[in-house]
Amino acid sequence: MSKKLKGNGLWESSRMMLPEHREQLIKHRQGEGESSPRKNIPTAEEINLVREYALLPLLLSIVESNLRTIENTTYSLRKLYVLAAQALLELIHADLVRVRKTLRERNIKVYEEERIDNTIQFRFNCRGYEDKFTMVRDFVRAEANVRIARYITALFRK
Repeated sequence: MSKKLKGNGLWESSRMMLPEHREQLIKHRQGEGESSPRKNIPTAEEINLVREYALLPLLLSIVESNLRTIENTTYSLRKLYVLAAQALLELIHADLVRVRKTLRERNIKVYEEERIDNTIQFRFNCRGYEDKFTMVRDFVRAEANVRIARYITALFRK
């Protein structure tokens, strides 16, 4: 049997490479290539920023919805709840502005793709590197409860 059919298939014995391709391969392996995808892979901190950017608008909508509900009630402490909700909105909005600014500085863009059943899908572009991530609604709900509790705690520490 022929040597070409062993190992990785038909082209086992074909080892020819053009010099310019060899230079590009060497640069790529050393990580020096300008278009090296490793250079653009987001760090763990940047992925957390993307997640923050996805969660904070959802938190805003939850608190705004609760604020509208509270405004339409006849509770005797309604004014206190309204002021607390408005203060929460300001804290969340300030964090969202900070995250947006950081993402812009790092050249990262986040897009909400679609909401399917119990998931929300996001796409992000990090300096040319594109990826997707999905959040399950149960996770969003649990994370929203935890974060709102943190914001309330921070609000009462002031």
